[in-house]
Amino acid sequence: MTLLELIKDASVNSKSLDLHSDYPVVLNPDPILPNLKSELKDESSSYPIKPVTGWQISQTDKEIIKINKKFIEELKTKFKSINNLEKDEFIGSLISYLENIREKVGFSIEIGDSSGSAFCKILIDKLGSFVGKDVAGLVLDGCVSLEIWELVEALIVNGVIGNSCYSNLIAKLVKKKRSDLICLCCKHAFDLGSSEIFAILRYFLSPSKDAYNSMVSVKKEWENQATLAIEKASDDNLKLKNSLVAKEASILFMIAYDGFSAPELCLHYLIASPNINNAMLSPAFNKLNGKELLNLIRYLAKWLKKYERFPQAGPCPKASSSLGLKAYNWIPKLEDVVKCLSLVLDENFSSLVLHSQFHEELRSIEGLHSLFDTASTAPAQVVELATRLTNQQYSVKPQLVFLGQDDLNIHSVYCKLKEEKISTIELGSLSCTSMDPNR
Repeated sequence: MTLLELIKDASVNSKSLDLHSDYPVVLNPDPILPNLKSELKDESSSYPIKPVTGWQISQTDKEIIKINKKFIEELKTKFKSINNLEKDEFIGSLISYLENIREKVGFSIEIGDSSGSAFCKILIDKLGSFVGKDVAGLVLDGCVSLEIWELVEALIVNGVIGNSCYSNLIAKLVKKKRSDLICLCCKHAFDLGSSEIFAILRYFLSPSKDAYNSMVSVKKEWENQATLAIEKASDDNLKLKNSLVAKEASILFMIAYDGFSAPELCLHYLIASPNINNAMLSPAFNKLNGKELLNLIRYLAKWLKKYERFPQAGPCPKASSSLGLKAYNWIPKLEDVVKCLSLVLDENFSSLVLHSQFHEELRSIEGLHSLFDTASTAPAQVVELATRLTNQQYSVKPQLVFLGQDDLNIHSVYCKLKEEKISTIELGSLSCTSMDPNR
């Protein structure tokens, strides 16, 4: 069957999407590639694709694949009656599966208690790369359903679950109010979609009361890291080079922690993530309502004010590796903040201008002259935002009348104009002129 025929068959036959891969694990290429030989007799052939022979995977890989396929069938059988699935039974099956893999790869683990979720977590840490993606998805579903959160954490941190699992996972974690695990997803997921980002933003920008308990645990982590940074900065036993790094890091942790609420501290992970770009953020920002957008702008404005107040707070990449300050990598940089703020203003200005609180926030940002005046040293995004903020498009004029969402009809606009005794109301690039001949 040709490649074109395979593509046509896949597009017509949707059932093929449900089939499991013949090679559900990452294969070891070392014993495979040396045995590949070209089928062409003329090695100097100009064909761009040369067929080869000698493809054969190692015996160990074959056995691991067999173990994965067998465990998939076992999990499917168990999940048919998931309501009756026992936590201990599920963990026992998972340990047995991982132990079978450990025996095949010859990996030794020395631990006293070889049962329970703690031991299972260790096995996932050590053998996660041998777990098939199909198995990982089913295991993740089981762990979430049974609320075995330490194993969910292990699956996320070790990159065991595939990108396709995150959409369903984020929705479930939001429902379960697991803020700590949502933050882990922000840190470790390489390809979050705009829908997942929107769900995370909404969760942290308008949190429910029930969600605060798990957010407090994240806040405690930031507090511990900030305290550790201060201790490092005041440690006289550190070498001069590390001492300077510690002092710079302590300033960054101070501005990252002070004045931010627990939900805002959780937002740090999303804003600072290197795996999220404008194409992902823009659609997510567009789905936020007015209140959520204002909360986001206030959060970003806090960062801008802090960076203006502490201009010495700059990148300190060695803080994580040299001093063990792991949270440093998740402190949003000035470029990250400006990127997000620019996107929010670009995409939502016409709707934001209808909210009376928005012009106050915008004026406070416009006042950060010392931050934006350093055009020679500021990142390109900062210079661009500074230009936009001084542009007429983003200028909030005193005579501007802000209308609520319920006022958006011609009659109410006209009445508002008449009441305020002005002839023109400006909404971004739009204008509405009073038609009263006496005005």
